[in-house]
Amino acid sequence: MTLLICLAKHAHSSEEGLKVSEISRRLQITPPTVTQLINSLEAKDMVVRQADPSDRRVVRVKLTEQGVAITRKAKAHMDASLNKLVDYLGEEDSSRLAELLLKVHTFIEDNPPPNLDRLQKNGDDDLD
Repeated sequence: MTLLICLAKHAHSSEEGLKVSEISRRLQITPPTVTQLINSLEAKDMVVRQADPSDRRVVRVKLTEQGVAITRKAKAHMDASLNKLVDYLGEEDSSRLAELLLKVHTFIEDNPPPNLDRLQKNGDDDLD
């Protein structure tokens, strides 16, 4: 689901789709792991691989219509769940939670896994 959301989030800025290396960097997972996820989603007709129009050696991944529909449903479900959580926690605790989650996000951004750069270079755009 995270990969689908990543593709949906960046669909407007890159109509041709994202490269495996871009997905890997954005999700902070290795290219081989991204490739396995893409294989699974492609088998379910949720994503499609396409050659880059300006460089046929580069493969880009984008959502299919089914992938877009599933992603929209998942987003609606997540929004409803978050709204329920806010109702349950109340405004003050919800604000505190949001602040803490932003701190966690900042920490993770500032402290990436130690070998991520090395792992991303191995198999950068290799979909085999």
